[in-house]
Amino acid sequence: MSRRRGKAVEEEKADIDLTPMLDVVFIMLIFFIVTASFVKEKALDVNVPDPDKQTEIPPDPDKQNILLTVNANDEIFMAQSRIDTRAVRARIAQLYAENPQAIVIVRAHNKSSADTYVQIADAAQEVSPGIQVSLVPFEE
Repeated sequence: MSRRRGKAVEEEKADIDLTPMLDVVFIMLIFFIVTASFVKEKALDVNVPDPDKQTEIPPDPDKQNILLTVNANDEIFMAQSRIDTRAVRARIAQLYAENPQAIVIVRAHNKSSADTYVQIADAAQEVSPGIQVSLVPFEE
């Protein structure tokens, strides 16, 4: 009988206490969370004028700007005619070749998507990397 008691006592002593190991794991977790560098999302810098102020671009007789209008359904219009997103670059290149000082003005509806503006801005940058693209929001 003494043998059985001895084995029972040995089995009880064989248990491993995991508390110190869990403490070390939590300390390491806190260390990695605190020292981790978080990736910042790259944002598109867009200077949108205050909607309360009526800001109209004054017409310059010497300089004809390239005006594109985007409605709430993300349809692009140039000179009262609807154009496809694939034709935007060609139309901007044609007008920019006639007047290299022109800037591209995108008159976008407040409910239009930013993706449409980005496509127009990218197309303008493909025509000339130094071309200025301005965004003017409007509501109907």
